[in-house]
Amino acid sequence: MDTSPSKKLVEMRDIVKSFPGVLANDHVNFTLYRGEIHALLGENGAGKTTLMNILYGLYRPDEGKILVRGKPVKIGSPADALHLGIGMVHQHFKLIPPHTVVENVILGLKSPRFKLDVGRAAHEISDLASRYGWKINPFARIWQLSAGEKQMVEILKVLYHGADILILDEPTSVLTPQETRGLFESLKKMREEGKGIVFITHKLEEVFAVGNRVTVMRKGRVVATMSMEKATREELARLMVGRPVLFRLEKESVEPGRPVLQLEDVHALGEKGVPALRGITLIVREREVLGIAGVTGNGQLELAEVATGLRKVTHGRVVVDGVDVTNKGPRAFIEKGIAYIPAERQREGLVIGMNVAENLVLRYYRYEPFSRRAVINWRMVDENAEKLVRKFEIVTPNVRETTRHLSGGNQQKVVVARELGGRPGGKTPRLVVAMYPTRGLDVGATEYVRKTLLRYREMGSAIFLVSEDLEEIFQLSDRIAVIFEGQIMGVVRPSETSYEEVGLMMAGAKRLEEIPA
Repeated sequence: MDTSPSKKLVEMRDIVKSFPGVLANDHVNFTLYRGEIHALLGENGAGKTTLMNILYGLYRPDEGKILVRGKPVKIGSPADALHLGIGMVHQHFKLIPPHTVVENVILGLKSPRFKLDVGRAAHEISDLASRYGWKINPFARIWQLSAGEKQMVEILKVLYHGADILILDEPTSVLTPQETRGLFESLKKMREEGKGIVFITHKLEEVFAVGNRVTVMRKGRVVATMSMEKATREELARLMVGRPVLFRLEKESVEPGRPVLQLEDVHALGEKGVPALRGITLIVREREVLGIAGVTGNGQLELAEVATGLRKVTHGRVVVDGVDVTNKGPRAFIEKGIAYIPAERQREGLVIGMNVAENLVLRYYRYEPFSRRAVINWRMVDENAEKLVRKFEIVTPNVRETTRHLSGGNQQKVVVARELGGRPGGKTPRLVVAMYPTRGLDVGATEYVRKTLLRYREMGSAIFLVSEDLEEIFQLSDRIAVIFEGQIMGVVRPSETSYEEVGLMMAGAKRLEEIPA
């Protein structure tokens, strides 16, 4: 990679940005070269996205200067950034669901002013997509697309607008492993064309898979910039969190107890009214982690929602602690001690316009000591929040901070804190249904959440873990159930199977007899 001064696309010098109670960027220096994928690595809340939001014109720096292609610039808005050839794909997509792909891509173009040739634009978008190995229908509605396809649209949008400096904020957080590999191949092609790509991530394996150089941020500061040839996984993890990180969990050997959750021949419909679960029979016991492995879209979401009372079954029974709770609704499941960490923290786990204290009591506000005779005791709500913020290490200026202003990782910690530690009286959950609990978390927070789940397992909770990360499934689970097209292909023990065998079951190519519960 050519790092001569003439190849510099972006220089950010001594950037300072503060918010009330938070110094997000503290004299940060960052350089992007032509033909480079530069990974921006750090814990959630380290200041990565803030820095790139400044480059994209969403924020203005308090101090510092920005040079693009060697010239000082003032970037006051995303329109200014696009004019300079800078495009950003956000972690949470900025698309209009009822509109088509082509309509979303051409939105905001300054020309032609009076007559849009949608057919021509669709043809150009299809050609652009095929250049990077993508297949997408330009006339499909956004709501009809998978998460991976939506991301393609976001990237096509910035490329179609002429960007040669791309900022990708946590681009794999909603992708399957297969989609992630496809994205990496596309980014490498863009790099070969001379584009500069900033790849914001907290996942070490992604840095090594796609990066040329890496800049590590911690607490608003740059702590290191290096080429990938000089980097090691252990060193980057230490730089990120400021301490050594263990990559293998110590899991205590405990004897499973009595059944907490029993699913008996469960059938359920998906969002489109077609069968999503077809004859699921599973048992989760006290002091046990049952991992659910499968490619996204094979019934995991419906299975988790059945286990938490959020989705009705069309046939079969759901039993919790020996009591039939089939189709009794989520409140009955909450009162049976079932906690739920949903897949989409912003859409399902939080009310992001509410503050931290309010979110931490969302599921339990109607119960004592948080309310009495329909009157909320705000003093108890705040005390509960202060306790959980300390216990679960949530980084927030105060418990009255709006949850929207927290980093993605700290938003996830709010959900985890409420579900695991927020029951009145500090009672341990009987069952924890965890959907992708470490999705979007950095290496330090991932380690913390995994250890927390194992701690609650040792305390007697049953853990129902859904994850796309096979390493996570193998590390945490006592048994692994593999789901494919709404059916269980087999239940195996991690010590008695391999990634390859589980992978075959995930693809529907192999089916086993279930290990007796």
